[in-house]
Amino acid sequence: MRTLAIDAGQSTVKLRHTENGRSSEWTVPGIRTDRPLPPQLIAIVAQAAADGRAFEQVALGVSGLESGGDESGLLLEATRAHGVSAVHLAHDSITAFLGTLGDGRGAVVAAGTGVVTLAVGRTEVARVDGWGHLIGDAGSGFWIGRAAFDAVMRAHDGRGEATALTALLAADFPDLERAYLELQTDPDRVSRTAAYARTVAEAAADGDAVAAAILERAGRELALSAVAGLRRTGEAEAAAPRVRGIGGMFGAEGLAAAFVDETRALLPDADVGIGDAAPLDGAHELPRVDPGSALAAHIAVARTLNVSAS
Repeated sequence: MRTLAIDAGQSTVKLRHTENGRSSEWTVPGIRTDRPLPPQLIAIVAQAAADGRAFEQVALGVSGLESGGDESGLLLEATRAHGVSAVHLAHDSITAFLGTLGDGRGAVVAAGTGVVTLAVGRTEVARVDGWGHLIGDAGSGFWIGRAAFDAVMRAHDGRGEATALTALLAADFPDLERAYLELQTDPDRVSRTAAYARTVAEAAADGDAVAAAILERAGRELALSAVAGLRRTGEAEAAAPRVRGIGGMFGAEGLAAAFVDETRALLPDADVGIGDAAPLDGAHELPRVDPGSALAAHIAVARTLNVSAS
């Protein structure tokens, strides 16, 4: 079956069209999780069809998705005119897991602009964090970027340690005392703040202690999420529970090292490492998840009658 696989993230949306064993990939701008998701997803599918691609099956991993049940039906109804007869929809934590550990067991922490952890056991699935920048996403790009601003303003006020981050942020905000006003009114403030995670990583690599401490705290937060998920699914007692960190934030050496060290401190026998992020592969695999897998109940499926899932 011709398939359109979609990894819909906040920074970018990745797509893959597969037909007769051949595939092509491209990207479009990210989705806004503070706005209704179905219209954005429908528009993405419609544009792919308008560009001349034919497909009967759409498989999506989506940031900010809730249950997915109602949305899968809406997507199917709205895209039937483009030839779609089956929709497989899941939270992007599901597709991140599938793209990293396959339809198996363990925990995957996906850290980019936001962060979400998914742990899968024999019968249980646990999502940890991924609660958005206002009340969660500990260790994410936004969390790190916000920590950078916090450290700079503390140093500016005399409440905190001097840091090289001050000069780096002042290059974009010459009047530091107005930085919060500019960010508050920017509709892209989440992605804009998250972009400063790279600034933190660069400052840490150059020896700034404050930046290094931010990355270390982020790594420990991400490890805590992984271990919490393993405990909730019963996998913490496994012989060598698998833990993987994926996503752009793990490119920061200090963060990655802290993640690995803290995970092993909490679970000495864990098989822990940094993996390659392949959530688009995970989206492509949604229709192939074993019905007996613990993940199957977390994938919303809508299809027209008499349509095979193959």
